[in-house]
Amino acid sequence: MNRRTFFAALLVFAALVVPAHADERVLYEKASAYSTIIVTEDEAGLRTLRFEKGGARQSVVKPGDPEYLALPYAPVMLAGLALSEDPRRILIVGLGGGTLPMFIRKHYPDATIDAVDIDPDVVYVAKEFFGFREDSRMKAHVEDGRRFIEKTRQPYDVIFLDAFGIDSVPGHLATQEFLQAVRRAVKPGGGVVGNLWGSGYNRLYDAMVRTYQEVFDELFILDVRSAGNKILLALPRRQPLSRDELTLMARKVSTAKRFRFDLGDLVNYGYRHAREKNQLERVLRDADPAQRRQDNVPASSLSR
Repeated sequence: MNRRTFFAALLVFAALVVPAHADERVLYEKASAYSTIIVTEDEAGLRTLRFEKGGARQSVVKPGDPEYLALPYAPVMLAGLALSEDPRRILIVGLGGGTLPMFIRKHYPDATIDAVDIDPDVVYVAKEFFGFREDSRMKAHVEDGRRFIEKTRQPYDVIFLDAFGIDSVPGHLATQEFLQAVRRAVKPGGGVVGNLWGSGYNRLYDAMVRTYQEVFDELFILDVRSAGNKILLALPRRQPLSRDELTLMARKVSTAKRFRFDLGDLVNYGYRHAREKNQLERVLRDADPAQRRQDNVPASSLSR
């Protein structure tokens, strides 16, 4: 990484890692089996979830307003809803404060939504402090995301992969074997959405992209304005969508569902069709010692 790129990455990271300010009061703090869970509230009533003191904001929620999306990666992930013509079954790996499932429930009231998080304390604070409510069609499951997917027998229209440890995707949720299980769990006409840190602060980013390419037939990558995230849209079928085609598909969703923002603009801004495989990059596998070392650290979820 050259010096200019390094400082650009540092600025983005600093914007994401916002410590609690004096005007934020701590509503909840507990050391769970996976992290230190901290919930704060500011003077405007916004509630923030962190997994360590001074750590990155995992979720920012405006209680009573499920359409409020404070962190810039979240609306870009929702472009994945355009990958299925009529999503009725949706899986979200990584609950956090419940931002994504609550937004989707608001606009897809008849969909079945399963949200999975490995940490029961995260599920607790999502319900107690962030307004997440289960209903007859939306459930929170306390389980490792990989295990849940591997046991799935009824496939989903769209699968959102938004699980992180404190600073990275857990190793066992980045391998070829895991993504093969994800592919089996999504319908042929559906799609998979992955949230990754970009190469500026993720040394395995290019290998992760290469692993997605090895498993799925099409891969599109969306940049996120003012953030270091990369959103991957993966298809289990050949459908080489151009920038204009994917932009139009996303715009139709946000218009029909009356989102507060235009999904088409978000797709158009950051679109790249990842056709070519970088043969110099390795495919991540379960047998990779580096992946096993990552999994020695308990994996929680980063769903902002």
